Amino acid sequence: MRVAVLSGGRSSEHEVSLRSGASVAAGLRAAGHEVVEVLIERDGRWLAGGEAVTLRPAGGLLGSDVAFPVLHGPFGEDGTVQGLLETLDVAYAGPGVLPAAVAMDKLVCKRLLAFWDLPQVEFCEVGEPGWREHAAAMPRPLWVKPSRLGSSVGISRVVTPEGELDDAVGLALDHDPRVIVEADAGGREVECSVIGNSALGEGHDTVETSLPGAIEVRASEWYDFESKYGEGGMELVVPAPIGEPAAARVRELAARVFRAVGGTGLARCDFFVRDDGEVLVNEINMIPGFTETSVFGKLFEASGISYPELCDRLVRLGVERHERERSYRF
Repeated sequence: MRVAVLSGGRSSEHEVSLRSGASVAAGLRAAGHEVVEVLIERDGRWLAGGEAVTLRPAGGLLGSDVAFPVLHGPFGEDGTVQGLLETLDVAYAGPGVLPAAVAMDKLVCKRLLAFWDLPQVEFCEVGEPGWREHAAAMPRPLWVKPSRLGSSVGISRVVTPEGELDDAVGLALDHDPRVIVEADAGGREVECSVIGNSALGEGHDTVETSLPGAIEVRASEWYDFESKYGEGGMELVVPAPIGEPAAARVRELAARVFRAVGGTGLARCDFFVRDDGEVLVNEINMIPGFTETSVFGKLFEASGISYPELCDRLVRLGVERHERERSYRF
């Protein structure tokens, strides 16, 4: 197929997206696809081969059979580009509009998971009634985050009371007017990759989980941006040394979270596994870091799916979803 790979974007995760996009393009070529690389500049301009891309409703995208957005953060992972691709009437890999938007906003997503009674880390929203008292009662350290960013951008670890908390909230507010405060969960950080299409109707709900992997941070006190993307910042241990019952629970919860948000295409679900075996959901990322050395791909590689095969399966899942959804009259 002819695949348009979209990378870059307007968010502060622009550079990470470029790295992911280059890897996906290489993986798709290795799988036998023709690739058109589309760069979305920080100012929002779309370029292909250095030339501006013209977009017309129902006009497709550069003659591609399917698009592959590899965009992290707002204006790409949050349903906006997905909505544009729907308007262009082009199939695309990854999440649809609703799961992208829901999963991007940590506050919305956590409230949805609470509705489904899924075990998760305690949290509150900055600005809601009683949030300071709620935060003061949570186990330390606290984690203060922009609600709609990833890659550990704008996150602070808070140990001492008020002053440090206010500084952390101020930093997060620089990135997003919605800020979440989370309790420390303790335990080991474990991640599980997911591919498939849920919510496509009977016979089309196919969700596959990877072996869980444990994050061992090397370069920092916690799993921050430098640990994630710096050389030697972290080590991924697969399978995670958490025992079979906890590993099975992680995979079960990853699939349940994916289905709860109506996930399609791909996701990486992050957990905390405590010493007593209790598993808590941290968050779900619908377009996680996607280089050949990123956690998402490495987990499936350890599960027997090579990087080119993974890229190939994702574009085919996107086409399947597009064809299925076009079959409805709405």
